[in-house]
Amino acid sequence: MNHVDGRADPRGTSLADQDEAQLGGPASVLVRQKREHLKLNGLLKKLQETSGPEQNRVLIRIYRLVFPHAFAEESVLWPVIRRVLPDGEALTLQVEEEHQEVNELVTELDGDLLDPSERRQVLTRLVTVLREDVRDEEDALLPGLQKQLSVRQLRRLGVAWELVRRTAPTRPHPVVSRRPPGNALSALPLTVLDHLRDLCEVAAHRSPRSAPALRNLSHHLAQAAGRVERFRGARRGERARTKAENP
Repeated sequence: MNHVDGRADPRGTSLADQDEAQLGGPASVLVRQKREHLKLNGLLKKLQETSGPEQNRVLIRIYRLVFPHAFAEESVLWPVIRRVLPDGEALTLQVEEEHQEVNELVTELDGDLLDPSERRQVLTRLVTVLREDVRDEEDALLPGLQKQLSVRQLRRLGVAWELVRRTAPTRPHPVVSRRPPGNALSALPLTVLDHLRDLCEVAAHRSPRSAPALRNLSHHLAQAAGRVERFRGARRGERARTKAENP
């Protein structure tokens, strides 16, 4: 079924019902996407089974998986889908709205302003949106792409997607445009800042004595990322439906 509108999708068979050979082999962007979706589903299940510090550790793993994955989709895949599918604009916009909501939900969770009840509600919504996003991609967007491109093209696209994914921001940036050129213009500085913050977190965990200084450094890096997000060029290409409410 096509999750987007509830009807059987005429564009093709869901990725969930195809094996690697049908999807174009290990290098295909479809196989790469499906593998990460399966990993995400496992983490979401684990998230709902844990609490406290262990749940926070699972959340971090989800963030590090989801944000580079989505950035690579928005930069590499969705422009192609808008070009080759007649309804590509509408389909990608809906998924971009889901990506935007994920960014906003995670920003709420990271803000430490939620009471336990509010936090549970936000976590529940986050799991729901991420699962909807996977279904929309596997049932509608990616089967449509599969029908329009050759296996060779899917493999080339897979290499491009993987290169971008490996060098993409690892944290939520709800103010940045979900489309080029804004996301492309802000990618390099945000990636550098995010990875430096990731290193601070790892070092703080390994060296409790240095943790206060490292957390302070991470805070300053987050402020720098916020300034990058608010740079006018970072919002170019933005659609009204994915615009942050409180930039």
